[in-house]
Amino acid sequence: MPKKYDAEFKARVVRMVQDHQADYGSVTAASVAVGAQLGVARETLRRWVAQAEVDAGSRQGVTSEGAEEIKRLKAENKRLREANEILRKASIFFASMSS
Repeated sequence: MPKKYDAEFKARVVRMVQDHQADYGSVTAASVAVGAQLGVARETLRRWVAQAEVDAGSRQGVTSEGAEEIKRLKAENKRLREANEILRKASIFFASMSS
């Protein structure tokens, strides 16, 4: 099961990786070094840094806010489909009873 990290910890770690990126030559190398000190996997750090760059507008992709909105809309869409299915079945049921 993946570990849960709070937003403050993630932001601090991302800053550390970005600050040390010049020392190591790449995000991956900096992620390895910082991750070893903090006990966080290299790939996890690399993804956090990439997402931070997207959120800052320096990299293309879906922002965290955009991803949350998409997630919320998908959940709402699912609930609406389920409600429509229930209404459709109820309509068929009541139509058959009045015949």
